[in-house]
Amino acid sequence: MIRVQRDDFDPGLELARLTAGRTDIGGAVLFCGLVREMAGAEARIQAMTLEHYPGMTEKMLGQIEAEALARWPISASLIIHRYGRLMPGERIVLAITCSAHRQAAFEANMFLVDWLKTKAPFWKLEERPDGTAWVEARASDDAAAERWSARSDKAAE
Repeated sequence: MIRVQRDDFDPGLELARLTAGRTDIGGAVLFCGLVREMAGAEARIQAMTLEHYPGMTEKMLGQIEAEALARWPISASLIIHRYGRLMPGERIVLAITCSAHRQAAFEANMFLVDWLKTKAPFWKLEERPDGTAWVEARASDDAAAERWSARSDKAAE
């Protein structure tokens, strides 16, 4: 299930809704991303504005979720990604994966988060005391996502 929304969410409530009445789920992994106050060692963030293209964003998130469902035996999943102006400490993203066994839930969740960070079409504008700056892609995020591509290539051999 995919939701792109301006409003905040309650991770505990979302987990309860996703697993309600489900006796086939043995493990649920939840990742909740927050706006940090600092970008790097010196840049203080006063706010962050996330922009996206409606329709295109949901389609890409659906493709990322479908890839996770194809790779792991996931019983249920949820991705919520917010947009708009957010303050430090506010929630940005929620990824929940559920499976009969914990290993699949953990791996699928790491995959979702890594691919959301690098492939989801969101643009982040940080407001800092010295002005604004668009957030650039980081090599460390690309490397984290690449490990899943490498696994996919190995599976195809």
